[in-house]
Amino acid sequence: MELRVLRYFLTIAREGNITGAANVLHITQPTLSRQIRDLEEELGQQLFVRNSHSVSLTEEGMLLRKRAEEILELVDKTQRELSQGDEFLSGDVYIGAGETVGVHFLTEAACRLQQEYPDVHFHISSGDGTDVCEQLDKGLIDFGLLFDHVDFSKYHAIPLPYRDVWGVLMRRDSPLACKESIRPEDLLDQPLIISRQALQNGLLAEWFGQNISRLRIVGTYNLVFNGSLMVEDGMGCVLCLDRIINVSGDSGLCFRPLEPRLEAGMHLVWKKYQIFSKAAEKYLELLLELGK
Repeated sequence: MELRVLRYFLTIAREGNITGAANVLHITQPTLSRQIRDLEEELGQQLFVRNSHSVSLTEEGMLLRKRAEEILELVDKTQRELSQGDEFLSGDVYIGAGETVGVHFLTEAACRLQQEYPDVHFHISSGDGTDVCEQLDKGLIDFGLLFDHVDFSKYHAIPLPYRDVWGVLMRRDSPLACKESIRPEDLLDQPLIISRQALQNGLLAEWFGQNISRLRIVGTYNLVFNGSLMVEDGMGCVLCLDRIINVSGDSGLCFRPLEPRLEAGMHLVWKKYQIFSKAAEKYLELLLELGK
């Protein structure tokens, strides 16, 4: 597969018809149609369902779209890194992170680096540990911020000087809001919304100390802002980390920590044998210095 043809394919998928895509690409419609037919023959799969005035992706086409976006993003990232000159530091640093105030450590370091090298740009994508590790493994990001569970066989890691506290986010009119902290038995009859990652890594089961099937789990989330909207609308209480959702002032929500106290440490991780861009390498040097 040629990169040029992958870009053609993505343009058709985005425009929804071959004529519009050909206009965007400044090539003739017959040429574009022939390129896509050749791609389908090469792959042995039909990528588009063709209608009279539009096209839509087949199941195989949707898979190729996802892979093509990843391939081209990595190619573009590599080209930008290789085109950097030696005269001054410039470029892009890509970070994946969960929702935590620990991101302050990363952004404070980024600010310091940009003061010295204003042509370095930072890009932070949000997601849970599963999302971050997937992007790391595919080379789409340079660094990831992960909570306690780190695969040290795959990643280098440095601990960050932050620890987050687990607790329950609830409406102020919830019966649990009168408590200073939340114990396992308080949650047995409550509709709960749990982070996808906490369910996967067994964190909640370890704290709860009982059969987790006794809990009334009504939903999951991977970004807690969306979880907070579920709480506002009365779906239940969210188990989450403190200091992510603002519960001060006239907020209708409140947060209560778990008892026994449950904390989450965090690490900045990167792939073993990673070859960094000059900008990412300089950023890591600064992070290591600040982390001492």
